[in-house]
Amino acid sequence: MGGGTAAGTTLSVSAGKPATSDAAGYAALTWTEVGGVEKLGVIGATVNKTEFLLLKGTKLKMKGSADHGTLQPNMLSDAADAGQTIIRTFADPDNKAEMSVKLTYPDGAIRYSGGPVFGSPENVDGADAALTETPTIELTRKIIKVAAPS
Repeated sequence: MGGGTAAGTTLSVSAGKPATSDAAGYAALTWTEVGGVEKLGVIGATVNKTEFLLLKGTKLKMKGSADHGTLQPNMLSDAADAGQTIIRTFADPDNKAEMSVKLTYPDGAIRYSGGPVFGSPENVDGADAALTETPTIELTRKIIKVAAPS
C-alpha cells in the first residue's frame, strides 16, 4: 500500500507557457523553485453536475465544465526569493497572463498546470507570527501527471 506525507514536495513556477500541452512541453520550460512554502492547496479536476428533469422519464445528470483546482501556497514572505518574485509579478492586478506551475512530490511524481494569479496578500497576524503571503493561483489548464520514476 502506497502513501506518505507531503513533506519534501516542491512548488516551481515558470513565466512561460508550454509549446505543447503535455509533459514534454512543460519539461522544456525554465523552472524556478519557490522557497518558504508551508502548504499548497488543492490540485485536480472536479466536474460540475448539470441536471435536466424530463417531464416524462427520469432526471438526466451530465458532466459540465471542469475546474482544475486552486493552489493557495502559504509562503514565508521573502523579497529575495526568485520564485516568490515571479508569483508577485503575475499577481499584479494589471498582469492578466497565466503562469505555469510544477509540483514535485517526494517520490518524484510531477504535476504540471498553470493559470492566472489572483493576488498575493500579506498576512501580518501578530508579534509572534511569521510574516507570510498567500497567493491564489487558479488553475485553468488540465493537470498533466508524470508518474514517479520506478
